Amino acid sequence: MEFFTSPSAWAGLATLTLMEIILGVDNIIFISILASRLPPEQQSRARLIGLALACILRIGLIFAIDLIIGLEEPFFHLFGQGFAGRDLILLGGGIFLVYKATREIYVKVEGEEYESDSAKKVHSMGSAIIQITLLNIVFSLDSIITAVGMTTGLRDELGEAVQLEVMIVSVLLSMGFMLAVGKPVGEFVMRHPSVKMLALAFLLLIGVSLAAEAFHTAIPKAYIYSAMAFSVFVETLNLMMRRRSNRKRMPPEIKVG
Repeated sequence: MEFFTSPSAWAGLATLTLMEIILGVDNIIFISILASRLPPEQQSRARLIGLALACILRIGLIFAIDLIIGLEEPFFHLFGQGFAGRDLILLGGGIFLVYKATREIYVKVEGEEYESDSAKKVHSMGSAIIQITLLNIVFSLDSIITAVGMTTGLRDELGEAVQLEVMIVSVLLSMGFMLAVGKPVGEFVMRHPSVKMLALAFLLLIGVSLAAEAFHTAIPKAYIYSAMAFSVFVETLNLMMRRRSNRKRMPPEIKVG
């Protein structure tokens, strides 16, 4: 009952849900880009499976908070720098994300004819799901670690059970939102080349930030998402300007009769 009667729990839920939605945008973009390589009839299914896996992984990690805390203990030291399991996961995910984003940008800049024969092949559903799952693990780990930090005060005030409830409900609400907007957002990104290039640049930036975080040189997320929001604002103005220019160039309608 504390969850329903505590203003702190509701405030924590609202803040955490907003944070999960913002972090979930990365998932939507990455899943949409991978799904676009599949045949049209399989793309919606791949998006649905990808977001469902993201939800399952996040909830699973919530129940494994002790394991997550253990991943922050250094496994080994190199040049005076400790590397924990979390660092290795973030580093691997960051490198993979940088690779995928860079390859997609190269293809878009140079043209499809410069893409290797192996890369031109349409991914199978299984291949797409495996890649989505690997990145979901990284995004989910980062998301849950952030969520645990944000709800520490809530746990101290109302107990661990309420903390878990708030985290689970926030994940379910954010995933419901992403399921609702995932398809239109993905189709919009794929339909506008400049928006897709911007989305790939976002993924490249996020990959670099994950790799930097693995070396304990964290780039504040507020800076990253502020830059992304400003870029989206500028691109929105560009889209409006291009749409208006296209309307002006259209020939006037010829009236008949």
